[in-house]
Order: sequence, then structure tokens, then C-alpha cells
Amino acid sequence: MYRKFLSARSPLRLLEKGLHGGLGKGNIGLVLAGPGVGKTSFLVGVALDDLLRGDHVLHVALDESVSHTRAYYDTVFDELASSTHLEEEAVVRAGVDRRRSIRAYPEAGFGSGKLREAVKFEEEAGCKPGLVILEGFDLCAASKQEMLDLKAIAAEIEAEFWLSVACPDEKVPGIPAPIAELGDAISVILALEPEPGSVALRALKEHDNPDVEALRVALDPKSLLLVRS
Repeated sequence: MYRKFLSARSPLRLLEKGLHGGLGKGNIGLVLAGPGVGKTSFLVGVALDDLLRGDHVLHVALDESVSHTRAYYDTVFDELASSTHLEEEAVVRAGVDRRRSIRAYPEAGFGSGKLREAVKFEEEAGCKPGLVILEGFDLCAASKQEMLDLKAIAAEIEAEFWLSVACPDEKVPGIPAPIAELGDAISVILALEPEPGSVALRALKEHDNPDVEALRVALDPKSLLLVRS
């Protein structure tokens, strides 16, 4: 019951309807947000959505420790458990922890080769990820070839990749030029923006769809789940 309830309130369910089925395996998604708006919480929420549905997730954290990243999962999970009155919390948490792998690397020197090694290790352990969160990757400094390499890995393992980029202001005026230059290497781009009593999640790019203005939802500022109607 809890998983169905959480799934119904996940922003991914509503966005999947507008995003022609969602991000899709083999594709890269990106979330843009200003300082403190909730980029990491959103990415962790995306991961928890998959984990609660029984999928395996690989979370790669650059220039952050494993313990720091795990603490973020605990915080978001605790908020979800509290807001949805989760039963058998310990059992559900154990399942989440079992299906999630966190790997930390220094940003300097990290590239597609390191990611391939991490993915291979997970596959050999019987935990092939259906979702990869790549946090801390400097997307604005990445070349298009680097992004195409990441997209190739996503296609090879049939996984979705989600990344984030920090914006200088709370409002996101549009797709930053360095990101726009990456072209089709990124399939979906979302923006998180604070609003009175909620956080707005809106689409800036949705595959080849030229009209993305209608793709906008309001999220609870604490749980980043869909605001109850």
C-alpha cells in the first residue's frame, strides 16, 4: 500500500504522462536548480522511487563521501516515511539499502572509464542498475563527446541516468548555453524553482517535443512529492 501511495504522489508518474513515457532507458535526464532548492533531494527521490519498485540503483557521488550521501537518503526516506505514515519502516528501509549502491570518487580524473568499472562491478555482484545517479559531475565543463560516452553506457546497460546542475539564482530563466551546446546528448531537462508553499518542477526540454510549457507540477517543499490535491 505504501509503495502504491508513494508512487501515485511521485512527480515522475505525472511527468511520465507528459514525457511520452518518461526519460526512458538509455537516456540522460538533468535537473537544474538554484542553491538550496532541492537538487540532491530530487535526485534521491528519483532513486527512492525506483528502489521502492524493486529496481537496483547506483549512486555515484563526486567529491562527497559515501556516509554523507547515505545520510541524505536517510533524511529523505525519513521525511517520506513520516508524511506517508509508513508501516514496517525497518523492512522497507532494509530493502532500499540492499538494492542501492553508493560509490564516491574525487571529481578530478573521473570519467566514463571509472563509471564503466563501477557498473561492471555491480553487474558482477548481481545488482545491475536500472538507474544511475551521477551527482557532482561538472556538466557545464563537459564536452559533448564525454556526454555521448555517458549516453552510450546508459544504452549498453539499459539504464536511465540523472544528473544535476546548480544555477546561480532560484529562478531558472532557461537552458544554460553550455548545456544547450550538448544537444541531443541530454534527452530531458527539468527545472526546480521555489514558489509560495511549494516547489515548482517544470520541463525545459522533453526529447524532441517542441511544446513543453504544459509540463509543470507543484511539489511539497519537504518531501518533493506531488502536492495533495
